[in-house]
Amino acid sequence: MTEETMGIREMCDTFNVTPRTLRFYEAKELLFPIRKGQRRLFTKRDRARLKLILRGKRFGFSLEEIRQLLDLYHMEGGKEAQLQQTYEMAQKHLTDMEAQRAELDDAITELKDQMAWGAEKLAQLGKKSSAAA
Repeated sequence: MTEETMGIREMCDTFNVTPRTLRFYEAKELLFPIRKGQRRLFTKRDRARLKLILRGKRFGFSLEEIRQLLDLYHMEGGKEAQLQQTYEMAQKHLTDMEAQRAELDDAITELKDQMAWGAEKLAQLGKKSSAAA
């Protein structure tokens, strides 16, 4: 491959994804590799898009949200619109993630309390069994 393009194996190795993942993103029209027979050649643009897709997925963005953000880039004034829209979506996702974390922290605390209660009860039952023997 050239510096300008990468084959599917190089993309998989570089981004730690499977060929199936790349084909899925291509089918969803998020990536647009050059087709040469059965081979796919991914351009710098595809690599940049894949990096953004993976980052967006890690942050909890849906594929549709990612598509909208990627599509904004190519519109007039797209870079600014893309940045603004990304910021707004990120703010919403951050708020959602923080709420989820708070719920998870509460559940962890409650589970630890229940486990401590259970351990105490087991210890009490163990003492009764030892005394009876």
